Amino acid sequence: MNDSSPTVVGMIGGHGQIALRATRLLSAAGHRVLSVIRNPEHAADVELAGGEPVLLDLERTNGDELARALGAADTLVFAAGAGPGSGPERKETVDHQGALATMTAAAQLGARVVQISYIGVATTPPETMGVDFAAYQRAKYAADLALEASGLDWVIVRPGTLTNDAGTGRVTVGARLDRGPVSRDNVARVLAEIVARPKLRGLTVDILDGDTEIERAVANLGS
Repeated sequence: MNDSSPTVVGMIGGHGQIALRATRLLSAAGHRVLSVIRNPEHAADVELAGGEPVLLDLERTNGDELARALGAADTLVFAAGAGPGSGPERKETVDHQGALATMTAAAQLGARVVQISYIGVATTPPETMGVDFAAYQRAKYAADLALEASGLDWVIVRPGTLTNDAGTGRVTVGARLDRGPVSRDNVARVLAEIVARPKLRGLTVDILDGDTEIERAVANLGS
């Protein structure tokens, strides 16, 4: 990882599969990770990954409360999501409103926001999707647009179709890629590299499994 990395990371949605992977990488590199979770039963998993559990229900927490809980953080990673099986209402409250609360907290803390979205969020017409996925698309795209207009320092990460394949450590990154697979391991490594490069900002990055070593691929984003 790069040298001038943040010392404290607020991981929103800290028990997610990508979030836990990224927490392991960041904590192993010496960073402090404050992991926001709503279920106290998930605290042990966060601690095993090297994070510090912060018990907050994102759907019932405003940006002021989130800022107080993450007061030491200089980068906030928005990795939260309502998840499969949740209806349109929770897609809005978690994926959109939760992102807005994170932006409010970041503004108070002077923190950068690294936000996870997905490839195609800006180009796939909602009318071609099922009801729940259309709600997910609307929530994620609204969150992306809000972050771009926020005046904050930000990076939006848009992975392709997520898999649990072992990470290869090699990816393809770009501003507008076609759909394809990417392992959660590789996404987590890209996130960790971006977090460790605070000068990266104002970028929207699509990610797929590919041929370029991750550290070099992320370093090239700033060139």
